[in-house]
Amino acid sequence: MSKISGGCLCGSVKFEITNDFSQFHLCHCQQCQKITGSAHASNLFCQSSHITWLAGTEKTKRFDYPNRHFARVFCTECGTGLPYLVNKGKTLIVPAGSLDMDEETVLNVAPQDNIFWHERAAWYDAALDAPTFAGFPK
Repeated sequence: MSKISGGCLCGSVKFEITNDFSQFHLCHCQQCQKITGSAHASNLFCQSSHITWLAGTEKTKRFDYPNRHFARVFCTECGTGLPYLVNKGKTLIVPAGSLDMDEETVLNVAPQDNIFWHERAAWYDAALDAPTFAGFPK
């Protein structure tokens, strides 16, 4: 199985992960909206043994949301969301945006569902119909 590199925006934290993901969920729960500052989280799931941290683990911090199985690990320099363990350390959740993707990198799994759909942002449906541009509109 191939490896994919990943890390944070500022480059302080780096990792490599096996491209053997078991699940890919787009989570629309209110906590994921808040913690990502976006419409949803894009989370890949794999075994915890599939990651190798290459640099910067001392620059990470974990936040556990009270009374719910929900967490976030992020770079303390730039705030980028990073992989984190759940299920007593057996499962690794990887924010898809933390992977270094290019035109040649293909994940072994595509997004399979939108979860917590009933909590989606009120503006999300309209956003799907909005025009698309390669960059900022002119």
